[in-house]
Amino acid sequence: MLLYRWRMKLHDTARALWARRWRVLAFVAALAFAIVAGPRLILGPEVVVDTAIRRELVQTVVASGHVEAPYRAEIGSQITGIVMDVPVSEGQVVKAGDPLILLDDRDARAAVDQAQSAVEAATARIRQINEVARPAAEENRKQAQATLLNAQQSFDRTDRLYQNGFATRAQYDDSRRALDIAMAQMRTAELQLASNEPGGSDYTLAQYALVQAEAALRSAHTRLAYTIITAPRDGTLITRNVEKGDVVQPGRVLMTLSPAGETQITVQVDERNLRLIAVGQEALVSADAYPDQSFPAELFYINPSVDLQRASVEVKLRVKPEDAPSYLRQDMTVSVDIEVARKEDALVLPIRSVHDAISASPWVLKVESGRARKQQVKLGLRGATRVEIVAGLDAGDMVVPWTANVADGQRIRAVRHE
Repeated sequence: MLLYRWRMKLHDTARALWARRWRVLAFVAALAFAIVAGPRLILGPEVVVDTAIRRELVQTVVASGHVEAPYRAEIGSQITGIVMDVPVSEGQVVKAGDPLILLDDRDARAAVDQAQSAVEAATARIRQINEVARPAAEENRKQAQATLLNAQQSFDRTDRLYQNGFATRAQYDDSRRALDIAMAQMRTAELQLASNEPGGSDYTLAQYALVQAEAALRSAHTRLAYTIITAPRDGTLITRNVEKGDVVQPGRVLMTLSPAGETQITVQVDERNLRLIAVGQEALVSADAYPDQSFPAELFYINPSVDLQRASVEVKLRVKPEDAPSYLRQDMTVSVDIEVARKEDALVLPIRSVHDAISASPWVLKVESGRARKQQVKLGLRGATRVEIVAGLDAGDMVVPWTANVADGQRIRAVRHE
Protein backbone atom coordinates (compact mmCIF):
# COMPACT_ATOMS: atom_id res chain seq x y z
CA MET A 1 0.00 0.00 0.00
CA LEU A 2 2.80 2.39 0.89
CA LEU A 3 4.65 1.48 -2.33
CA TYR A 4 1.52 2.15 -4.32
CA ARG A 5 1.17 5.63 -2.83
CA TRP A 6 4.85 6.41 -3.54
CA ARG A 7 4.42 5.38 -7.16
CA MET A 8 1.30 7.51 -7.56
CA LYS A 9 3.05 10.53 -6.07
CA LEU A 10 5.99 10.09 -8.40
CA HIS A 11 3.61 9.79 -11.32
CA ASP A 12 1.85 13.02 -10.37
CA THR A 13 5.20 14.81 -10.06
CA ALA A 14 6.28 13.63 -13.47
CA ARG A 15 3.00 14.78 -14.98
CA ALA A 16 3.43 18.18 -13.34
CA LEU A 17 7.01 18.54 -14.67
CA TRP A 18 5.92 17.50 -18.14
CA ALA A 19 3.21 20.08 -18.08
CA ARG A 20 5.82 22.71 -17.19
CA ARG A 21 8.58 21.25 -19.39
CA TRP A 22 9.29 24.48 -21.35
CA ARG A 23 9.71 26.47 -18.17
CA VAL A 24 12.08 23.82 -16.84
CA LEU A 25 14.14 23.81 -20.06
CA ALA A 26 14.32 27.61 -20.02
CA PHE A 27 15.54 27.54 -16.43
CA VAL A 28 18.21 24.91 -17.19
CA ALA A 29 19.39 26.89 -20.24
CA ALA A 30 19.56 30.09 -18.23
CA LEU A 31 21.49 28.31 -15.50
CA ALA A 32 23.97 26.88 -18.04
CA PHE A 33 24.42 30.27 -19.73
CA ALA A 34 25.08 31.90 -16.36
CA ILE A 35 27.69 29.28 -15.54
CA VAL A 36 29.43 29.59 -18.92
CA ALA A 37 29.03 33.25 -19.86
CA GLY A 38 28.77 34.77 -16.45
CA PRO A 39 32.52 35.29 -15.91
CA ARG A 40 32.88 36.71 -19.43
CA LEU A 41 30.07 39.20 -18.84
CA ILE A 42 31.29 40.13 -15.39
CA LEU A 43 35.11 39.87 -15.78
CA GLY A 44 35.42 40.33 -19.56
CA PRO A 45 36.78 38.02 -22.31
CA GLU A 46 40.08 36.19 -22.08
CA VAL A 47 42.74 38.02 -24.11
CA VAL A 48 46.29 36.84 -24.82
CA VAL A 49 48.56 39.74 -23.89
CA ASP A 50 52.25 40.59 -24.41
CA THR A 51 54.56 41.43 -21.53
CA ALA A 52 57.20 44.16 -21.55
CA ILE A 53 60.53 42.51 -20.84
CA ARG A 54 64.17 43.48 -20.80
CA ARG A 55 66.41 41.84 -23.38
CA GLU A 56 68.93 42.58 -26.10
CA LEU A 57 67.49 44.38 -29.12
CA VAL A 58 69.11 44.78 -32.52
CA GLN A 59 67.78 47.33 -34.96
CA THR A 60 68.28 46.53 -38.62
CA VAL A 61 67.50 48.07 -41.98
CA VAL A 62 66.21 45.51 -44.44
CA ALA A 63 66.76 45.94 -48.17
CA SER A 64 66.93 43.81 -51.28
CA GLY A 65 69.48 43.91 -54.07
CA HIS A 66 71.74 41.77 -56.20
CA VAL A 67 75.26 40.34 -56.33
CA GLU A 68 77.83 41.94 -58.59
CA ALA A 69 81.60 42.06 -59.07
CA PRO A 70 83.51 45.32 -58.49
CA TYR A 71 83.90 45.41 -62.25
CA ARG A 72 83.53 43.13 -65.26
CA ALA A 73 86.10 42.56 -67.98
CA GLU A 74 84.66 42.67 -71.48
CA ILE A 75 86.85 40.53 -73.73
CA GLY A 76 87.17 41.17 -77.46
CA SER A 77 89.58 40.79 -80.36
CA GLN A 78 92.34 43.25 -81.23
CA ILE A 79 92.34 42.16 -84.87
CA THR A 80 89.95 40.95 -87.53
CA GLY A 81 90.11 37.19 -87.90
CA ILE A 82 88.33 33.87 -88.16
CA VAL A 83 87.69 31.92 -84.96
CA MET A 84 89.37 28.51 -85.12
CA ASP A 85 88.42 27.28 -81.65
CA VAL A 86 86.74 28.36 -78.38
CA PRO A 87 88.16 26.02 -75.68
CA VAL A 88 86.06 27.42 -72.81
CA SER A 89 82.36 27.51 -71.98
CA GLU A 90 80.04 29.92 -70.21
CA GLY A 91 80.26 29.65 -66.42
CA GLN A 92 83.76 28.18 -66.50
CA VAL A 93 86.36 29.33 -63.96
CA VAL A 94 89.58 30.40 -65.68
CA LYS A 95 93.04 31.50 -64.62
CA ALA A 96 94.94 34.52 -65.89
CA GLY A 97 96.60 33.62 -69.19
CA ASP A 98 94.28 30.73 -70.04
CA PRO A 99 93.40 30.71 -73.78
CA LEU A 100 89.79 31.69 -74.39
CA ILE A 101 89.56 32.14 -78.18
CA LEU A 102 91.94 30.93 -80.91
CA LEU A 103 92.00 32.81 -84.26
CA ASP A 104 93.44 31.77 -87.62
CA ASP A 105 97.17 32.65 -87.30
CA ARG A 106 98.54 31.71 -90.77
CA ASP A 107 98.86 35.29 -92.05
CA ALA A 108 100.30 36.44 -88.73
CA ARG A 109 102.96 33.71 -88.79
CA ALA A 110 103.90 34.63 -92.37
CA ALA A 111 104.27 38.26 -91.31
CA VAL A 112 106.56 37.18 -88.46
CA ASP A 113 108.75 35.20 -90.87
CA GLN A 114 108.96 38.18 -93.24
CA ALA A 115 109.84 40.58 -90.44
CA GLN A 116 112.45 38.13 -89.13
CA SER A 117 114.07 38.05 -92.58
CA ALA A 118 114.18 41.86 -92.66
CA VAL A 119 115.92 41.89 -89.27
CA GLU A 120 118.48 39.37 -90.46
CA ALA A 121 119.14 41.43 -93.62
CA ALA A 122 119.61 44.65 -91.60
CA THR A 123 121.91 42.83 -89.20
CA ALA A 124 123.94 41.48 -92.12
CA ARG A 125 124.25 44.98 -93.56
CA ILE A 126 125.77 46.31 -90.30
CA ARG A 127 128.09 43.29 -90.14
CA GLN A 128 129.13 43.96 -93.77
CA ILE A 129 129.96 47.58 -92.88
CA ASN A 130 131.99 46.49 -89.87
CA GLU A 131 133.80 43.63 -91.60
CA VAL A 132 134.19 44.87 -95.19
CA ALA A 133 133.20 48.45 -95.97
CA ARG A 134 135.00 50.14 -93.08
CA PRO A 135 138.31 48.22 -93.47
CA ALA A 136 138.23 48.86 -97.25
CA ALA A 137 137.60 52.57 -96.63
CA GLU A 138 140.50 52.61 -94.18
CA GLU A 139 142.80 51.07 -96.78
CA ASN A 140 141.61 53.54 -99.43
CA ARG A 141 142.35 56.38 -97.04
CA LYS A 142 145.87 55.08 -96.44
CA GLN A 143 146.46 54.73 -100.17
CA ALA A 144 145.12 58.21 -100.85
CA GLN A 145 147.30 59.58 -98.06
CA ALA A 146 150.42 58.03 -99.63
CA THR A 147 149.46 59.33 -103.06
CA LEU A 148 148.88 62.79 -101.64
CA LEU A 149 152.24 62.76 -99.88
CA ASN A 150 154.00 61.75 -103.09
CA ALA A 151 152.12 64.37 -105.15
CA GLN A 152 152.95 67.05 -102.57
CA GLN A 153 156.68 66.23 -102.70
CA SER A 154 156.66 66.17 -106.50
CA PHE A 155 154.92 69.53 -106.63
CA ASP A 156 157.37 71.05 -104.17
CA ARG A 157 160.35 69.99 -106.32
CA THR A 158 158.72 71.21 -109.52
CA ASP A 159 157.79 74.48 -107.87
CA ARG A 160 161.41 75.12 -106.79
CA LEU A 161 162.70 74.26 -110.27
CA TYR A 162 160.07 76.46 -111.85
CA GLN A 163 160.98 79.37 -109.58
CA ASN A 164 164.70 78.95 -110.55
CA GLY A 165 163.93 78.63 -114.26
CA PHE A 166 164.83 74.98 -114.58
CA ALA A 167 161.18 73.72 -115.17
CA THR A 168 158.66 74.77 -117.72
CA ARG A 169 155.19 76.11 -117.02
CA ALA A 170 153.67 72.94 -118.39
CA GLN A 171 155.65 70.83 -115.94
CA TYR A 172 154.53 73.09 -113.09
CA ASP A 173 150.86 72.82 -114.14
CA ASP A 174 151.05 69.02 -114.42
CA SER A 175 152.54 68.76 -110.97
CA ARG A 176 149.88 71.08 -109.57
CA ARG A 177 147.10 69.06 -111.21
CA ALA A 178 148.48 65.82 -109.81
CA LEU A 179 148.50 67.36 -106.31
CA ASP A 180 144.90 68.53 -106.61
CA ILE A 181 143.79 65.07 -107.75
CA ALA A 182 145.60 63.45 -104.84
CA MET A 183 143.98 65.88 -102.38
CA ALA A 184 140.55 65.13 -103.86
CA GLN A 185 141.15 61.43 -103.57
CA MET A 186 142.21 61.93 -99.95
CA ARG A 187 139.01 63.82 -99.11
CA THR A 188 136.93 61.13 -100.84
CA ALA A 189 138.68 58.38 -98.88
CA GLU A 190 138.17 60.24 -95.59
CA LEU A 191 134.48 60.82 -96.36
CA GLN A 192 134.01 57.16 -97.24
CA LEU A 193 135.69 56.08 -94.02
CA ALA A 194 133.68 58.58 -91.93
CA SER A 195 130.44 57.33 -93.51
CA ASN A 196 131.19 53.77 -92.44
CA GLU A 197 132.26 54.70 -88.92
CA PRO A 198 129.65 54.58 -86.05
CA GLY A 199 127.72 57.84 -86.36
CA GLY A 200 128.41 58.08 -90.10
CA SER A 201 125.61 58.27 -92.63
CA ASP A 202 125.94 54.73 -94.07
CA TYR A 203 126.32 53.22 -90.61
CA THR A 204 123.38 55.27 -89.25
CA LEU A 205 121.14 54.28 -92.16
CA ALA A 206 122.00 50.65 -91.55
CA GLN A 207 121.18 51.06 -87.85
CA TYR A 208 117.85 52.73 -88.67
CA ALA A 209 117.03 49.88 -91.05
CA LEU A 210 117.76 47.38 -88.26
CA VAL A 211 115.63 49.33 -85.74
CA GLN A 212 112.72 49.46 -88.20
CA ALA A 213 113.06 45.77 -88.97
CA GLU A 214 113.10 44.89 -85.25
CA ALA A 215 110.04 47.08 -84.67
CA ALA A 216 108.26 45.36 -87.54
CA LEU A 217 109.19 42.01 -86.03
CA ARG A 218 107.82 43.01 -82.62
CA SER A 219 104.64 44.23 -84.30
CA ALA A 220 104.33 40.96 -86.16
CA HIS A 221 104.83 38.99 -82.94
CA THR A 222 102.21 41.15 -81.21
CA ARG A 223 99.75 40.56 -84.02
CA LEU A 224 100.50 36.85 -83.79
CA ALA A 225 99.86 37.00 -80.03
CA TYR A 226 96.50 38.66 -80.75
CA THR A 227 95.40 35.45 -82.46
CA ILE A 228 95.25 33.83 -79.00
CA ILE A 229 92.83 35.74 -76.79
CA THR A 230 93.62 34.94 -73.15
CA ALA A 231 92.02 35.64 -69.78
CA PRO A 232 93.34 38.95 -68.36
CA ARG A 233 92.97 37.65 -64.79
CA ASP A 234 91.39 34.90 -62.68
CA GLY A 235 87.62 34.82 -62.83
CA THR A 236 84.43 33.26 -64.13
CA LEU A 237 83.08 33.61 -67.66
CA ILE A 238 79.52 34.83 -67.28
CA THR A 239 78.73 35.38 -70.99
CA ARG A 240 80.04 33.94 -74.26
CA ASN A 241 78.99 35.40 -77.61
CA VAL A 242 81.35 33.68 -80.06
CA GLU A 243 81.52 30.33 -81.80
CA LYS A 244 83.98 28.48 -84.03
CA GLY A 245 83.95 29.87 -87.57
CA ASP A 246 82.79 33.37 -86.59
CA VAL A 247 84.55 36.37 -88.13
CA VAL A 248 85.45 38.72 -85.27
CA GLN A 249 86.43 42.36 -85.40
CA PRO A 250 87.80 44.91 -82.92
CA GLY A 251 85.09 46.56 -80.83
CA ARG A 252 82.83 43.52 -80.52
CA VAL A 253 82.39 42.01 -77.03
CA LEU A 254 82.97 38.27 -77.33
CA MET A 255 82.99 37.29 -73.65
CA THR A 256 82.44 38.84 -70.25
CA LEU A 257 84.66 37.85 -67.34
CA SER A 258 83.73 38.34 -63.70
CA PRO A 259 87.08 38.66 -61.88
CA ALA A 260 87.70 36.46 -58.88
CA GLY A 261 88.18 37.97 -55.46
CA GLU A 262 85.99 40.41 -53.61
CA THR A 263 82.23 40.23 -54.22
CA GLN A 264 79.94 43.22 -53.87
CA ILE A 265 76.25 43.46 -53.12
CA THR A 266 74.27 46.46 -54.32
CA VAL A 267 70.97 47.28 -52.59
CA GLN A 268 68.47 50.11 -52.62
CA VAL A 269 67.72 51.51 -49.15
CA ASP A 270 64.63 53.63 -48.54
CA GLU A 271 65.73 57.24 -48.12
CA ARG A 272 63.82 57.40 -44.81
CA ASN A 273 66.49 55.08 -43.39
CA LEU A 274 69.41 57.14 -44.69
CA ARG A 275 70.08 58.63 -41.24
CA LEU A 276 70.46 55.15 -39.76
CA ILE A 277 73.10 53.70 -42.07
CA ALA A 278 76.83 54.40 -42.07
CA VAL A 279 79.99 53.06 -43.65
CA GLY A 280 81.48 50.18 -41.65
CA GLN A 281 78.20 48.69 -40.43
CA GLU A 282 77.88 44.91 -40.46
CA ALA A 283 75.10 43.07 -42.26
CA LEU A 284 73.73 39.58 -42.81
CA VAL A 285 72.92 38.55 -46.36
CA SER A 286 70.73 35.73 -47.61
CA ALA A 287 69.99 34.75 -51.18
CA ASP A 288 66.37 34.38 -52.18
CA ALA A 289 67.22 30.94 -53.56
CA TYR A 290 68.78 29.89 -50.21
CA PRO A 291 66.77 31.78 -47.56
CA ASP A 292 67.92 29.52 -44.69
CA GLN A 293 71.61 30.29 -45.27
CA SER A 294 73.20 33.66 -44.50
CA PHE A 295 76.68 35.15 -44.66
CA PRO A 296 78.28 38.37 -43.36
CA ALA A 297 79.02 41.53 -45.33
CA GLU A 298 80.27 45.04 -44.58
CA LEU A 299 78.78 48.31 -45.79
CA PHE A 300 81.48 50.37 -47.52
CA TYR A 301 79.73 52.76 -49.89
CA ILE A 302 76.68 55.04 -49.74
CA ASN A 303 75.73 56.86 -52.93
CA PRO A 304 75.70 60.64 -52.33
CA SER A 305 72.55 61.08 -54.43
CA VAL A 306 68.97 59.87 -54.04
CA ASP A 307 67.05 58.11 -56.79
CA LEU A 308 64.02 60.34 -57.33
CA GLN A 309 62.01 57.65 -59.09
CA ARG A 310 62.35 55.08 -56.31
CA ALA A 311 63.00 57.42 -53.36
CA SER A 312 65.94 55.25 -52.41
CA VAL A 313 69.71 55.40 -51.94
CA GLU A 314 72.16 52.96 -53.53
CA VAL A 315 74.30 51.18 -50.95
CA LYS A 316 77.14 48.72 -51.59
CA LEU A 317 78.39 46.01 -49.27
CA ARG A 318 81.64 44.05 -49.42
CA VAL A 319 81.78 40.25 -49.03
CA LYS A 320 85.19 38.78 -48.20
CA PRO A 321 86.28 35.83 -50.37
CA GLU A 322 86.39 33.52 -47.36
CA ASP A 323 82.81 34.48 -46.40
CA ALA A 324 81.26 34.13 -49.85
CA PRO A 325 79.28 30.86 -50.13
CA SER A 326 79.87 28.56 -53.08
CA TYR A 327 76.32 29.01 -54.38
CA LEU A 328 76.72 32.75 -54.85
CA ARG A 329 76.25 33.83 -58.49
CA GLN A 330 76.49 37.09 -60.39
CA ASP A 331 73.23 39.09 -60.46
CA MET A 332 71.68 36.77 -57.84
CA THR A 333 68.87 38.43 -55.86
CA VAL A 334 69.60 38.77 -52.14
CA SER A 335 68.08 40.23 -48.99
CA VAL A 336 70.23 42.25 -46.62
CA ASP A 337 69.78 43.02 -42.92
CA ILE A 338 72.07 45.92 -42.01
CA GLU A 339 72.69 46.22 -38.28
CA VAL A 340 72.33 49.92 -37.45
CA ALA A 341 72.03 49.80 -33.64
CA ARG A 342 72.24 47.36 -30.71
CA LYS A 343 71.20 47.65 -27.05
CA GLU A 344 71.97 44.99 -24.45
CA ASP A 345 69.28 45.80 -21.84
CA ALA A 346 66.30 47.31 -23.62
CA LEU A 347 62.66 47.25 -22.49
CA VAL A 348 60.96 45.67 -25.48
CA LEU A 349 57.50 44.80 -26.74
CA PRO A 350 56.37 43.01 -29.88
CA ILE A 351 55.54 45.53 -32.59
CA ARG A 352 52.03 44.05 -32.77
CA SER A 353 51.28 45.57 -29.36
CA VAL A 354 52.00 49.18 -30.40
CA HIS A 355 49.34 51.31 -32.07
CA ASP A 356 50.42 54.03 -34.54
CA ALA A 357 54.01 52.83 -34.25
CA ILE A 358 55.21 54.99 -37.16
CA SER A 359 53.43 58.14 -36.00
CA ALA A 360 54.62 60.83 -33.63
CA SER A 361 52.27 59.61 -30.86
CA PRO A 362 52.43 55.82 -30.48
CA TRP A 363 50.30 54.20 -27.76
CA VAL A 364 49.43 50.84 -26.26
CA LEU A 365 46.50 49.26 -24.36
CA LYS A 366 47.98 48.56 -20.95
CA VAL A 367 46.21 46.08 -18.65
CA GLU A 368 45.31 47.83 -15.36
CA SER A 369 42.91 46.36 -12.74
CA GLY A 370 41.34 44.01 -15.26
CA ARG A 371 40.76 46.68 -17.90
CA ALA A 372 42.59 47.78 -21.05
CA ARG A 373 43.71 51.38 -20.67
CA LYS A 374 45.25 53.56 -23.38
CA GLN A 375 48.82 54.51 -22.53
CA GLN A 376 51.09 56.84 -24.52
CA VAL A 377 54.62 55.48 -25.00
CA LYS A 378 57.91 56.67 -26.43
CA LEU A 379 59.73 54.33 -28.78
CA GLY A 380 63.46 53.78 -29.26
CA LEU A 381 65.18 51.11 -31.32
CA ARG A 382 63.06 49.14 -33.76
CA GLY A 383 63.89 45.52 -34.49
CA ALA A 384 62.39 43.17 -37.03
CA THR A 385 59.56 42.04 -34.69
CA ARG A 386 60.15 44.03 -31.49
CA VAL A 387 60.45 47.66 -30.51
CA GLU A 388 62.10 49.39 -27.55
CA ILE A 389 59.88 51.23 -25.07
CA VAL A 390 61.80 54.23 -23.78
CA ALA A 391 59.01 55.68 -21.66
CA GLY A 392 55.43 54.82 -20.66
CA LEU A 393 55.85 51.21 -19.46
CA ASP A 394 57.81 49.22 -16.91
CA ALA A 395 59.17 45.70 -17.09
CA GLY A 396 56.38 43.19 -16.45
CA ASP A 397 53.56 45.42 -17.69
CA MET A 398 51.00 43.56 -19.81
CA VAL A 399 49.85 45.05 -23.10
CA VAL A 400 46.97 44.03 -25.37
CA PRO A 401 47.99 43.47 -29.02
CA TRP A 402 46.14 45.64 -31.49
CA THR A 403 45.05 42.46 -33.28
CA ALA A 404 42.88 41.49 -30.26
CA ASN A 405 40.19 44.04 -31.18
CA VAL A 406 39.84 45.38 -27.62
CA ALA A 407 38.57 48.88 -26.92
CA ASP A 408 39.97 51.39 -24.44
CA GLY A 409 38.43 50.82 -21.00
CA GLN A 410 37.09 47.37 -21.81
CA ARG A 411 37.20 44.77 -19.05
CA ILE A 412 39.34 41.74 -19.94
CA ARG A 413 40.93 38.66 -18.44
CA ALA A 414 44.62 38.79 -19.35
CA VAL A 415 46.36 35.59 -20.44
CA ARG A 416 50.10 35.90 -20.77
CA HIS A 417 51.54 34.96 -24.15
CA GLU A 418 53.72 31.87 -23.94
